[in-house]
Amino acid sequence: MHHGRRTLAATLAALGASSLLTGCLGLGSDPDAGTNGVGKLPAATIEQKAKAAAAGATAVRLAGTVVSGGHSYRLDMRLRGNGGVGEVSTKGDTFQLLRVGDDLYLKAGADFYGADDSDKNSKAAAEKLNGKYVKVPSTDPSYQQFSGFTDKKTLLADLFVLDGEVKAGDHRKVGGTRTIALDGTKGGSLDVSLKGSPYPLRYERAGGGGTLTLSDWGQDFTLAAPAKSEVVDYGKTVGK
Repeated sequence: MHHGRRTLAATLAALGASSLLTGCLGLGSDPDAGTNGVGKLPAATIEQKAKAAAAGATAVRLAGTVVSGGHSYRLDMRLRGNGGVGEVSTKGDTFQLLRVGDDLYLKAGADFYGADDSDKNSKAAAEKLNGKYVKVPSTDPSYQQFSGFTDKKTLLADLFVLDGEVKAGDHRKVGGTRTIALDGTKGGSLDVSLKGSPYPLRYERAGGGGTLTLSDWGQDFTLAAPAKSEVVDYGKTVGK
């Protein structure tokens, strides 16, 4: 009996310790406590609210990798309704993009344009473009692809491409902000903020298509075309 009493005492002590740990460490607590509450909603509703928040924001910063047309691009772009500005890297080349309205500008070093030291004409043409903004004609094949990197509406629409049925996943964190994951049953994941507006904060494309983080939601910025002295006309300069 004495042994039994000790066992009961030990059990009660253990239960007390467990309760203490639960209270102090928050084990078993509501993961949505103190949040905006979207984590408790059905996946379709969370997705709808995230879309609305993203569409309603005046601006956003988007950074990470995108695989497009068989090529991998690293982006760091600031986007708003009428255009965007930022840096793109691919295959060891880095260039800047700036779009204001329908006007797209690209700025890069001479190496980007394939300067050939053995070809005087090629080298001279590349040097004319070195460090200058090149206005890309809308008829150029690269216009459509590169302008897409500066288009807030287009890039944000891609965030909501999750393969298969969309389900609510784990509670996580992105940059210290608590999130709820939306997972496609066949691939892709989107982290939605549980603080303030339910903005998308991270997107992982299915099939290794890249990962993007989104920040600075609603933090507007000035977007203006470069001075004429900083621009060369692509159509009249390249190849000369």
